[in-house]
Amino acid sequence: MKRFHVHVHVDDLNKSIAFYSKLFAAEPARVENDYAKWMLDDPRINFAISSRGGAAGVDHLGFQTDDAGELAELKARAEAADMALFDEGETTCCYSRSEKHWVTDPQGIAWEHFHTLANVPVFNEAKADAPATSSACCAPAAPRGKPVGIAVKSSSSCC
Repeated sequence: MKRFHVHVHVDDLNKSIAFYSKLFAAEPARVENDYAKWMLDDPRINFAISSRGGAAGVDHLGFQTDDAGELAELKARAEAADMALFDEGETTCCYSRSEKHWVTDPQGIAWEHFHTLANVPVFNEAKADAPATSSACCAPAAPRGKPVGIAVKSSSSCC
């Protein structure tokens, strides 16, 4: 079963944690100094917020899959529909190691499709082949770490 994913940039993490905890009637499943995530079952959503740069507001949407087969299904749909797809493969972002790819809708909204493999103690790990100045965790060489060739908002967001 898939889980809808929303990632929002916030100006004040603590104030936003308090607000969303009341809105969802639940505490976050994970809290870091720059990030919080709720894994809700009703509705089934992975809702994440971060204060890692970028303008406040919705950063990207997506689907988190429960297994590799569901992720492969989403990738096959995107490929069959001739969507511009950026296959990031296995990467570390948002305190998780995941397998992921990205597509972008006609308005330029990035959609992340991912399967979480493990939790990790850091927001992201630099890839050996990524430029040393890159702050994006999702895909080197893209304007925001999202699909190559698509204009998007900032340079330091992910998951």
